[in-house]
Amino acid sequence: MEHPINILERYWNFTSFRPEQEAIINAVIEGEDTFVLLPTGGGKSLCFQIPALAKKGICIVISPLIALMKDQVQSLNDKGIKAMAITSGISYSQLDTLLDNCIYGNYKFLYLSPERLQQELVQDRIRQMHVNLIAVDEAHCISQWGSDFRPAYKNIALLRQLQPSVNLVALTASAKPDVVQDIIKELDFLNPKIFNQSFLRPNLAYMVYHENDKYYRLETILKKYTAPSIVYVRNRKLTLEISAFLESKKITATFYHGGLSNQEKDTNMSAWINNQKQVIVATNAFGMGIDKPDVKTVIHLNLPESIESYFQEAGRVGRNGEKAFAVILKNKSDENLVKNQFLSVLPTVDLVKQVYRKLCSYFQISYGEGAYQSFDFDFNTYCKTYNFSPILCYNALLLLDRNSVITLSKQFKNKVTVQFIITNNVLFNYLETHEQYNIIIKSILRLYGGIFDHITKVDLAKIAERASTSENVIIKALQQLESDKIIDLNLAKTDAQITFIEPREDDKTINRIASIIEQQNKLKTQQVKAMLDYVENEAICKSMQLLNYFGEKNTKPCGICSVCINSNKSKPKTDKVSIKNQIIELLEHGDLSSRALISELNCEEKEMKTVLKLLIEHNIISITSTNTYKLSHL
Repeated sequence: MEHPINILERYWNFTSFRPEQEAIINAVIEGEDTFVLLPTGGGKSLCFQIPALAKKGICIVISPLIALMKDQVQSLNDKGIKAMAITSGISYSQLDTLLDNCIYGNYKFLYLSPERLQQELVQDRIRQMHVNLIAVDEAHCISQWGSDFRPAYKNIALLRQLQPSVNLVALTASAKPDVVQDIIKELDFLNPKIFNQSFLRPNLAYMVYHENDKYYRLETILKKYTAPSIVYVRNRKLTLEISAFLESKKITATFYHGGLSNQEKDTNMSAWINNQKQVIVATNAFGMGIDKPDVKTVIHLNLPESIESYFQEAGRVGRNGEKAFAVILKNKSDENLVKNQFLSVLPTVDLVKQVYRKLCSYFQISYGEGAYQSFDFDFNTYCKTYNFSPILCYNALLLLDRNSVITLSKQFKNKVTVQFIITNNVLFNYLETHEQYNIIIKSILRLYGGIFDHITKVDLAKIAERASTSENVIIKALQQLESDKIIDLNLAKTDAQITFIEPREDDKTINRIASIIEQQNKLKTQQVKAMLDYVENEAICKSMQLLNYFGEKNTKPCGICSVCINSNKSKPKTDKVSIKNQIIELLEHGDLSSRALISELNCEEKEMKTVLKLLIEHNIISITSTNTYKLSHL
């Protein structure tokens, strides 16, 4: 058996392991059931990939995250390691072929969603495979008390029956102690080796600032620290607004959200990864699988939904070991915003039933039918058709997804149909005067033979590849051809794809998961409360609060978070008379804003505001129409 360090060096070009990695890899190679809790950026994937490469056979990896599966498979294939992912949207015959390749084709990794384990064909082929390891990624999904619980994860225990002699490694980046024990129990571990790395990030300063003007503070931070940064916001619209605001302030920025096309995502991500842009403004759709070591700041302009989410997003800074900052900017409206965003929009069981029934009707699924059928899905049209609140409807669909009733893959794409409505002769006459469309039209004709006779669904990516151009160029060309009455064009946009996992049974389907929906709603409420407690608690070190949340005891103040810095400040409190005199003296030279005053005064902002209020009450100063302060007698 090849030594793990040689595998690491050959495929990853590293000469040493990170803390804990080597011990975990050795335990897995020795056949131990192993539980791995490594915070974000700890290198979890190597903990199963290297043992799998060291032994003969194939490793089965269970993951709920399609995007992450595809990224890991692509990364392994780029290294010359044979790996495949079986996701939704694959026909039975394709599935049959792919699984046979895993048995006979020297593949080293098979990535599966937990839902796939329900299929008899998959189970039958797994029995025939030479499996050397079973890896369960995002293992917290198996616990009803973990964030993002997915009942399909309960199927993983079936793998132990299909391959009883194979050991299992479970990996997660965030799990409280009760969740850890639940995972070990659910996966039927025997004398497990538990590797539980501390959540302590000594180089990471957790800062929480109360700001009336978040944009100004954001600009200040990003101009002070000009290294790569991530700014998290709560919706797609804000990613565009904030990135435009930063650009207007001469801070280079791009944006990222789930509604972008793959090409746009890759372009924007590449600009940030390669330091062409300092900042990427993103929703929580961004960050999975990103390993950029030199990120200096992660700034949350809006509160995250849970400590688990926050810790994972904050953990994307400072992976190079240098001091880094995880900043939350909050104000008085944030508590209501976070409750409105995450609690008031929790769908009831009755709403989930309605959304499911209408979804089946929308795609004309007959009772008892529909299993593993996939459909392009325009979310906005669906909501308008049935008068659903978009946010409530979306959360209901997420619940259906997590509970394995459907799979919702959020992928923006253009659905295009084309038919040529002129004769061959007229078309070639047209090309004589429009040579710029020659290659595009000929590419379409070669790919789609019957396009003169009937409406044909076309693939923009294939046409672009054949014509050696971009999809945007193809779209513009098609729109011009439609305008010139050469083709009929239907250019529809879809937000996502829906795959039905279970046959349609209407309320019976939802009744099976009703208790889970109610329990998850209760858990979400507890998580939001914990997040609010964290941002409001100015008495206990921020790092200690996070460590205590994840069950770590005997923690010490970090010395670098916003709480520690405030408690260590040696700046003496200035008396009100002194502050008053300083303010009057400054205003004698002209009107000043509160920002300008605080930059000149030797006091806390809170103290200054108290004095300003008193001076206004006594008519010594007044507020101008431009919100600056001036002496009343001037």
